[in-house]
Amino acid sequence: MSEALLHQDGNDTADYTPVAAATGGQVVCLPDGRAAVIPTDVAAGSLGSASAEGIYIVTKAASLVWVDGCEIWWDHSANAAVLAPSGDKDFYLGVAVGDVAAATVTGKVNLNVKATYLVDLAVHAAKTAIVKTVVGSTTVEVPHVERHGGSNVLILGTTAEAQKVDLLSTRGFSVDSNWIVEGIVNIITNGDASAVDFNIGVASGTHASDADTIAESVFLHVDGASLNIMAESDDGTTEVTTVDTTVDAVLGTPFSFVIDGRDPAGVLLYIDGVAVLTGSTFVLTDATGPLYLLAHLEKSSDDSPGTFSIDQLRVRIANE
Repeated sequence: MSEALLHQDGNDTADYTPVAAATGGQVVCLPDGRAAVIPTDVAAGSLGSASAEGIYIVTKAASLVWVDGCEIWWDHSANAAVLAPSGDKDFYLGVAVGDVAAATVTGKVNLNVKATYLVDLAVHAAKTAIVKTVVGSTTVEVPHVERHGGSNVLILGTTAEAQKVDLLSTRGFSVDSNWIVEGIVNIITNGDASAVDFNIGVASGTHASDADTIAESVFLHVDGASLNIMAESDDGTTEVTTVDTTVDAVLGTPFSFVIDGRDPAGVLLYIDGVAVLTGSTFVLTDATGPLYLLAHLEKSSDDSPGTFSIDQLRVRIANE
């Protein structure tokens, strides 16, 4: 099949003169950076047109799950839609229209549309509560948040003491708001002792020393010196303690995740576009909310460091 088939027409078309012959249904990137689809064959050097609007059925990379409304990119070398760009000629395509299973080889994309996020910690307000040791009037060492471009970096110091640093979104959302959280984490230094814990996801609040005790939450969790990515949930009635997703983080290599809370009785988790722990039931059935985005880095003691870059943490909601 062609790379893209028209599913629902739009009105935004542009002149397009290809250097090499283009075939109908071919996906291209226009000079202004927008994605477009060539509707009919165009000879090399001839004036044709390209559509930059509408819903298209596109070729999809195998094994990746699309969650309704997620960002979709075009892999230029593979000629297929993917969930994230690589470091070559990949470009933004649009948002997924509907959920698409991993095994499905095509998916619908609303061309050049951007999702709207209720909370995005790259741009919206958040609170941080620092826990540190003070000797007399002297601060031994201060864990802190640094801003690196669009990333928020949580940093623990190397003093052997209890420390905590976090980011809690100022704006919350209801448990039944059909929410979907998207995140990207890059672990720079994961700590060298079990005293260090990192949690990221949604929660009813924060905690001074132990995120696991927060009343309502769904977290991805990295425990101590391990790079195992775990998951857990608690709704005040039912607690699912940490379960190994069997996915391991790699120092210096970002991983993406989705927490799909559209069904509080069965919250779904994805890491790098792949469903994890499908046999486990993470629930928020009895949670009353509101929920907030939370990234929480703590250590109970030890001189272990910790540097966790939150490259993305955002949530969108829907009425249906």
